[in-house]
Amino acid sequence: MPAMKAAHYPGLTGPTPVAARSLGIGGMAKLCAAAMLCLGLTACGSGGDVRPGRPAAIPQRSWPQVMPADPAAANAVLMRALGLVGTPYRYGGNTPESGFDCSGLVAYVYRDMLDLRLPRTSRELAGIQGPRIDPAKLAAADLVFFGTQGNVSHVGIYVGEGRFVHAPSTGGTVRLDRLDGAYWRDHYSGAKRVLR
Repeated sequence: MPAMKAAHYPGLTGPTPVAARSLGIGGMAKLCAAAMLCLGLTACGSGGDVRPGRPAAIPQRSWPQVMPADPAAANAVLMRALGLVGTPYRYGGNTPESGFDCSGLVAYVYRDMLDLRLPRTSRELAGIQGPRIDPAKLAAADLVFFGTQGNVSHVGIYVGEGRFVHAPSTGGTVRLDRLDGAYWRDHYSGAKRVLR
């Protein structure tokens, strides 16, 4: 059984295991930060972003989990797209070094991970062959489109649970957003399945 020692950290009561002692204060801080990140990621997967004392601005719908036709390819696309979160937006950009616009991000991820060459603009992407997908049947790695009055002007990569990765606008960065967010819900124009 590991040796125990009285706690010397504010807020902790009772003995502290040797493993925690050997980490030191800096190591414990890193461990706590990692635990909080894991808890935060778990919360992201729970469906709602509900904070005590604050009502949700937009009711969030339930998103069924639909298995992609090629789970390995979809996972590769998602991991690469999520890894690019935080990359600066740049109109016409299509690499991590130059930054991305929305269609540049999509084209880069599919080319980099699957050697699949997709059209370069959101309008051309919306016109590719493939079934149109009902929102309740979206699967990971489907392309989601946005626009107004029938004109597609934006595209992202669906990651599941009503979320998508995209490069939204000048001055911004690649980020993760919700389809049921006020702007995206009102401008959603459909989806296409690339992986079949």
